[in-house]
Formats: sequence, structure tokens, C-alpha cells
Amino acid sequence: MKRELFAAVLCACPFFSGSALALEVPTGTEIQIRLKGKVSTQSSRAGDPVEAVVIAPVAAGSQFAVPAGAAVKGTVEKVAPSTKPDERASMSLSFTEISIGSAAHKISTRLVAVDNAREKLDDQGQINGILASETITSRLDAGIDKIADKYSGLAGLLRAAKGAVLKPPDTDITYNAGVEMTLRLLAPLTLEAAGGAGPGSAVAPIPNAEALAALVNREPFQTIAKNPPKPSDITNVMLIGTEEAVRQIFQDAGWTPAAGLNTIAKFETFRALAEDRAYDEAPVSILLLDGKPPDLVFEKANNTFARRHHLRIWSRPETFLNRPVWVVAATHDTGISFSDADRTFIHRIDSKIDQERAKVVTDLLFTGRVEGIELIARPAAPTNGQNATGDNLETDGRMAVLLLR
Repeated sequence: MKRELFAAVLCACPFFSGSALALEVPTGTEIQIRLKGKVSTQSSRAGDPVEAVVIAPVAAGSQFAVPAGAAVKGTVEKVAPSTKPDERASMSLSFTEISIGSAAHKISTRLVAVDNAREKLDDQGQINGILASETITSRLDAGIDKIADKYSGLAGLLRAAKGAVLKPPDTDITYNAGVEMTLRLLAPLTLEAAGGAGPGSAVAPIPNAEALAALVNREPFQTIAKNPPKPSDITNVMLIGTEEAVRQIFQDAGWTPAAGLNTIAKFETFRALAEDRAYDEAPVSILLLDGKPPDLVFEKANNTFARRHHLRIWSRPETFLNRPVWVVAATHDTGISFSDADRTFIHRIDSKIDQERAKVVTDLLFTGRVEGIELIARPAAPTNGQNATGDNLETDGRMAVLLLR
């Protein structure tokens, strides 16, 4: 029961007890990994070693074949810094070995995604960087150049003002330790036995299932934007534990507390947007649950403000197993557009919010700080809707519940 629920949270696939027989992880299977060290077109060289760790167990049929925590090794295959304004930096990484327990296995893979990256991958898995001309700060330069044709003095003042506020865009490719990637197997991986789930194997069902289901279904299903007041994100995760436990587990999982929505944070947000770079503590808009703003906000980004995982957490008045209860609304920002209605830039989100629920759960399970897990049906919860900025929301309506250590 525990493992079936765990698998349902991860990928809605069935799970049965492991077998001692050999099993094959088929071609096309995707493996989620997290870098253990930095790679960059500024400092890396072809042939440099690259190490990573699997962060979500990989299923093969009805078993967890590759556990979270498995070590992955590879090399920098190619690296090319940008040397001209119209030339993109590029980098290729090759991951060729995975260790499960004491056994190392050769793997043939292709990099198919870099989470929350501003760069794009081609069909061969090569990472291609941005051009300076693609950033807002360079477009401002182009606008100032046009002004200079008629008003050179004004253009000089504008350049000085811009230079005091914005830096030239960094077009190199840099991924620090903690950046997450997706590999795809190009050939089957044959294992002598299932590797298990990794840290998630230690979780158990949460006691008092009926009381827990009743608690979950008493909680509000959807948040309300503060300004203007419109229905927004759907709640999808519940945490049971102390505030200290909540803060610690997100810290261990690599999530960063968001800054408050103030003038300084708004200014830093503008700079990050204009320079197309990261802002790990970027603020989020205020959403209300039962008329109350979130008590905690965490996010996980890479190297651009445009894309990030983020979630808001509300303390609830009830307790369960004599521990505090927290309700979470988690979504994935996938880009930025300009809203004519709101007269500002807004994030666009991935409409399939169950995938973000799974992301949060797998991240927290990987820390080893989860004691119990359940996936609770909410028959009255909406399965389709829109957030306050007009993005569609699609969900099965269920809430993942994690009992924290």
C-alpha cells in the first residue's frame, strides 16, 4: 500500500514488490539527475569529469529499477565559449555510467532537458546559449542608439543611467551544483535486480487514514489573488510537521525562501528580467487562502528569472497527530509574457500542476526527512480551472500529504 501510493504520487504508475530476477530499463526511459559540481563554458574543458545523482526513482514495469541517490558519471564532451556577439556559446555533456549499490553499469544517454534553464537544447543534446541581442538590456541599447541619431546629449545621459542600473548580459553557459537535468536512455539498461526507491523506501502510510482524509477535504481547494481578487492556484500538497521541520526539509531539498514583495525586490526583479539571469530570492505575487497570505514561500530556480518552481505555504488552524498542518499550492513558472490587462510582465505556468506536485514530493522524499506519505482523493476539488492571470489548471484533484520527521 505504501509503495503503491508512493508510485502514484511520482508518476501514476503501479508498483509491486521487487523481484530477484533481472530486469531491463527500456530505451527511451528518462532519468532525472542533479549536478554535484559546476560546469561552465568559462571554466570547463573537454574531457573534464562530471558527476551527478539520480533524484527520482526510475520505474521499469512494476518495479523501481534505479533508486534515487544512484551516482551518475560522465564527461564534458564539448565546450565552446562565445567569442562574437552573434555567436552562441555551446556545451555538450555525456553521461556514461550509473552506480546502483556497489555495481557500476555503462549507460548510453542523451541530455534532453536542463531544468529552468534559459538555454535551449538541440536534437543531439547540445546546449546552446543565448545571444546578448535577445535580452531586454540589449534592446534598450538599440533604442538609445536610435535616439542618438537626433539627440546625442540625451542618448549619453540615457546610456549612463542604464549603465548604472543594468549590467551587460552574460551569454556564457554556467550550471552550478544543484542544477537538475533529464537524461534519456539510448539503449536498454539491464540490471540483475531492482534497485528500489532509494530514500523513499523508508516512508510508511500515515496513521488514521479516515481522519486524514476528512482533514484534507475540509481544507480550501483554491487560493484567491489579492489584487484583483480572482480565483487562482489550486492547493495540491499538505505537510504535517513543525515550522522548523518545514524550513529544514526545503533547505535540504535545495529550495530558497522568496523575498518579500517590496520596492527593493521589485527593482532586483526588473534587473534579473532585463539581463536574463537568475534571481534566486525573487518575490511572488500575493495569493490568499481563507483571506490569509502565505506564511512561507519557497522557490527553486536555475539561471533565469523566467522559469522557476515555486510554492506558497499556509499554516492551518488544525493539527494532526499533535503536529501542525500546512497547506501548499505549488506551480511551475515556464516563461514570461506581458499582460495588457495588468500592464505588467507576468509568469506563465505549466497547466499540468500534478507534475509540480510530483516534483515537490520527490524533492522532499530525497532528503530522507519524510516519515509518511499518502495521496488523498478530494471529490469536491476542481479538476480544471484558471489561475488569476488566465493560465489553465489541470489536475486529478488529489492532495499529496507528507508527514515530516
